[in-house]
Amino acid sequence: MSINKSRRRLLTQFSLASAALSSGVFNSANAQTKNGKPNIIFILADDLGYADLGLFGARHIKTPHLDKLAKDGVRLTDAYSNSPVCSATRFGLITGRYQYRLRGGLEEPLSAAAGNFGLPPDHPTLPSILRNNGYKTALFGKWHLGSLPDYGPLKSGYDVFFGNYGGALDYFTHKTGVGDSAPDGLYEGEVTVDKVGYYTDLIADRAVDYIGTQKKGDPFFLSLHFTAPHWPWEGPQDAHVAKEIKTLFHYDGGSLEAYGKMVESLDAAVGRVLLKLQKQGLEQDTIVIFTSDNGGERFSDTWPLSGQKTELLEGGIRVPTIFRWPRAVKAGQVSQQVAISMDWLPTLLAAAGAQPDVNYPSDGENLLPALFNPKHQISRTLFWRYKAHNQRAVRSGNWKYLKIAENEFLFDLGKDPRERASLTEREPQIFAQLKNQWEAWNATMLPITDDVRSHSVEGKVQADRYGS
Repeated sequence: MSINKSRRRLLTQFSLASAALSSGVFNSANAQTKNGKPNIIFILADDLGYADLGLFGARHIKTPHLDKLAKDGVRLTDAYSNSPVCSATRFGLITGRYQYRLRGGLEEPLSAAAGNFGLPPDHPTLPSILRNNGYKTALFGKWHLGSLPDYGPLKSGYDVFFGNYGGALDYFTHKTGVGDSAPDGLYEGEVTVDKVGYYTDLIADRAVDYIGTQKKGDPFFLSLHFTAPHWPWEGPQDAHVAKEIKTLFHYDGGSLEAYGKMVESLDAAVGRVLLKLQKQGLEQDTIVIFTSDNGGERFSDTWPLSGQKTELLEGGIRVPTIFRWPRAVKAGQVSQQVAISMDWLPTLLAAAGAQPDVNYPSDGENLLPALFNPKHQISRTLFWRYKAHNQRAVRSGNWKYLKIAENEFLFDLGKDPRERASLTEREPQIFAQLKNQWEAWNATMLPITDDVRSHSVEGKVQADRYGS
């Protein structure tokens, strides 16, 4: 069968599967490839800016491997994170639901919570559902969904784990703080381990080794969750910095140069993983997704967007996103499909011939029809909230309602992605409609009470620019 005929058949199957899924009736056979279930590698960067990759607009950072990944697949220009901070997004990603449905998903950041919150082990997750459908599952890198002994990746669907449980660790000492007395942060399963090396490289090494043990026809799901380019600001040649910094937050250091080295080392690490996949003969039947947990911080580039991590401006939640599936998806596509982190659960389950738990229906959408056919656009209305400065946002089509402190705005993102021309007076009906939609949606989520914590990167959200 020719590639075009094969792809047309797959497109028809996935269109049928999507229709069946939306109607509540799903035949898993419709979503399976002719050779069985695809392997899946989900690569998540940490605090990566929208324009930090070459094909997304990087001006000074070189990312040849991720640029090639995008050229070989689909580059999504309008993809979002579930939250402007990392832990909350990870709740949305792994459950396929708004993080505001879980108490732990309200914390921003989770590690600052006064209580013991995390992802309940009995909650269905992307890895647990895939494992129940014949997949081997592994997470290498950052977890950040609750601490031992109550929470952890091995309790929530992963067979194998190597990485850090918390929000960050030093790239060289692998500690969660500074000094010899700081706790060790690197784990093998649920036991701390000592390793020598730059953390980005260690994660990639484990992924390369893992892929090297895989065989065709035995599907695996690999979550590769880097901490790069999250602080501390240490490039692969900056071991001396680990001896100089006084806190991992590292707000008295860092530079554009150091940040660029961190992103380029991330790109090189991804390149090694992709090369191993190719050498194993698994490239054609493996879905690879690359994205970030939220928008960029401090030294990142978000042009032409404004805002950064902890903000519901576009720069805080719109993230560079790539989807590649060589045997099934045409290369060189650019898609304006609006997407969000929680979409990947129903999308990947559909590709694997599985479906979400009926007791925990996904708030996301199966994006496969749009990924197979860029002319097919799935209508979306997405919602966000963030406690710091009482931020709210809705995106519906190209319209965006935004509230920061007591200031409210309406933007046409198709014409104004930088969010500079507020149309609240020119389009009062659209403004009122989106605002009311947010209120109705918010009423279905857990309330944000006074004990929920949140933070902003520099202590002052960029709402100050708007006079609040």
